[in-house]
Amino acid sequence: MTQEELLEKIVKEVMASISDTPASSAAAPSAAAPKAEGQVTKEDYPIGEKRPDLIQSATGKSFKDLDLDKLLNGELKAEDLRIRPETLELQAQVAESCDRDAFAGNLRRAAELISIPDARLLEIYNALRPYKSTKDELLAIAAELKDQYNAPISAALVAEAAEVYYERKRSKEFR
Repeated sequence: MTQEELLEKIVKEVMASISDTPASSAAAPSAAAPKAEGQVTKEDYPIGEKRPDLIQSATGKSFKDLDLDKLLNGELKAEDLRIRPETLELQAQVAESCDRDAFAGNLRRAAELISIPDARLLEIYNALRPYKSTKDELLAIAAELKDQYNAPISAALVAEAAEVYYERKRSKEFR
């Protein structure tokens, strides 16, 4: 089996397993979502098959223009395969229509984080480790997420972590 055939097989298996994923019953807070071009429900899932007209890559390529052959031939670049916040919002709508509110919340948080540079995301991730940041440093990150990146859900999560770490003596002040 060639490397291309193996990659194609893996992609097909992943796509097939997505429709078999069991539902979660945990709840998550609702969020201000990016504006998607349409409303979808579980009847529209998988969106790529039933509503591909609603999906574009981060560079504006249509979903139908994204295929393995174009990637392997160099016609597509990595940035062509990046997801848009609007696509994650569509997926969140599908999740909500299946009563998977926690998953919908996770998708909306992910949509918020798309605009944040990868290097900064890693810095924030590391800052959230116990004893790595002071309460004030985490609150500053929360303000940055809210004000600079328009990520209110993630900002609230970081602010909550700042309070909890401080209360449980897990912030840098207690090291």
